[in-house]
Amino acid sequence: MKYTLLLLFVFLTSFSPPETNVFLCGPTGAKKYHYDSSCRGLSACRHEITKVTLKQAQGYGLTLCGWED
Repeated sequence: MKYTLLLLFVFLTSFSPPETNVFLCGPTGAKKYHYDSSCRGLSACRHEITKVTLKQAQGYGLTLCGWED
């Protein structure tokens, strides 16, 4: 029984949750991040829409778009 619980614990803790991807307007100069690439807040974007992880966006000091909160 202990062996089974140990294996179950190792199995469950070996998987990390998937990274959440967000979208930015351009590679630099963005102020907000967006969960949806077709967000209304990105409609005026004149640069390439860039996909990054949520951790990266927050690390850049970006905050969630007001249309999505």
